[in-house]
Amino acid sequence: MGPSSMDPAFHELRPWNEGRLIGAKRALKQQQVWAIRFWLDQHRRLRDRALFDFAIDSKLRGCDVVKVRVGDVVSGGRVRDRAVVIQQKTKRPVQFELMDTARKTMRTWLERRGGTLNDFVFPSRNDYMAHMSTRQYARLVHEWVEGIGLPPQEYGTHSLRRTKASIIYKATGNLRAVQILLGHAKIDSTVRYLGVDVEDALELAERTEV
Repeated sequence: MGPSSMDPAFHELRPWNEGRLIGAKRALKQQQVWAIRFWLDQHRRLRDRALFDFAIDSKLRGCDVVKVRVGDVVSGGRVRDRAVVIQQKTKRPVQFELMDTARKTMRTWLERRGGTLNDFVFPSRNDYMAHMSTRQYARLVHEWVEGIGLPPQEYGTHSLRRTKASIIYKATGNLRAVQILLGHAKIDSTVRYLGVDVEDALELAERTEV
């Protein structure tokens, strides 16, 4: 039940989040994306490279990334240019693109992985018929960012979801497009998600001459 607030020791307890970074995880920058790809290739981590590329392009939550099935991304023996999945959190469909880099690594991984269209793309290490757990996915992300010298406590699976969306927003300033890509029902969610503030708005305005 824990200590009473009237106990002498109560006020000596350390807060659970003391020394921890809480809140939104950082998105990766373009050069950091390529650094992780290089690190994964250097260590011959084929599955992880496919997982990383897929997560960046799909912009899916971790719970959706680990549950993607072969049939979701493969059609007619080839990896799709675009795919659609139903989000676990919202139960709404979201469409995403897979660029050439992701298609190549996914194809190479799936050829090695084998299986049927109904199998999970990224199987569990304990049960090949089950999908990778979100906890395992999170541990892998920490390993990747630490591998290129970034502080792992500042990054997580949501960093991968935010990365391409953040890059698109900074390049275009188009919040509506980012909202659609992330599958958000309300644009307010997208604003909070990207951390859009007054400085962002002014920077976009300064780049636009009328």
